[in-house]
Amino acid sequence: MEENKVNYIISSNLVDLRIDKALSLLDKIYSREYFSNLIKKGFVLVNQKKVSPSFKVSSGDEVEVTYIKRKSEEDLKPLEVKLDVVYEDGDILVINKPQGLVVHPGGGHYDDTLVNALIYNEKELSTINGIDRVGIVHRIDKNTSGLLLVCKNDASHIFIAKQLKDHSMHREYYALVDGVITADEGKIIGPIGRNKENRLKMCVDKVNGKDAVTHFKVIKRFNEYTFIECQLETGRTHQIRVHMSTIKHPIVGDDLYGGSLDLYNKGQLLHAFRLTFVHPRTKKEMTLECPLPQYFQDILDKLKEF
Repeated sequence: MEENKVNYIISSNLVDLRIDKALSLLDKIYSREYFSNLIKKGFVLVNQKKVSPSFKVSSGDEVEVTYIKRKSEEDLKPLEVKLDVVYEDGDILVINKPQGLVVHPGGGHYDDTLVNALIYNEKELSTINGIDRVGIVHRIDKNTSGLLLVCKNDASHIFIAKQLKDHSMHREYYALVDGVITADEGKIIGPIGRNKENRLKMCVDKVNGKDAVTHFKVIKRFNEYTFIECQLETGRTHQIRVHMSTIKHPIVGDDLYGGSLDLYNKGQLLHAFRLTFVHPRTKKEMTLECPLPQYFQDILDKLKEF
């Protein structure tokens, strides 16, 4: 790891932009999210003062950024994990991520992530999001299992990122939730933002939250639970977990959002089973699927139908 201090002066064309956005325009190697994380950790000073990622810059502001980064991919410690590869070609890699594996380094996980496993498996990876996030174009939570698309070059990364931004990539999940949902299907609309009382959580925030829409459909009802299929119209952090908790049907095992732990206590029973996207080179639509993890299926098999 190395530290590198760089100073910027905000020009007139960046006035009134958020500081994280302004920095991503000044240094296009790293993403807005990368700078947002640096800001939250206190590694960005504006006029010698710490600020929040939402701080609006003014012309002439002096910004000091302390980059915390690895020198190269060689600095990433390989993690000996066999990847469950669902699809791979010269441009993309789609894996079935196991529950419990963090996607990229950060937040106390630096050598035990999917990125470290990708390095161990000697995969060629895109570099747009920086060394610690090589190949990573989207994420799923540590304790969510299922399909994750990894980009092997920058051109593919840009193409896939655009689909994520315009919501043309479709991601579908299975979830087991608490309680019996009476409606056969539904649409949950609720802007999502950071919970001000607990920074580890997200919440529905109608004032400052970002638009979020989740569709769900009941597959099977049990005596105390409901097995559902969810499709994301948007892709906010913890979106399905927040939305299901909001309608009083939290995901089983999701103690952060009020899910019961009697049936399962090792993480939320949420699995990304289907991914639909346009391939960056062939420009043809692809749909990939993966089955439920065995532990998830075993739980369903033990439940009594409603």
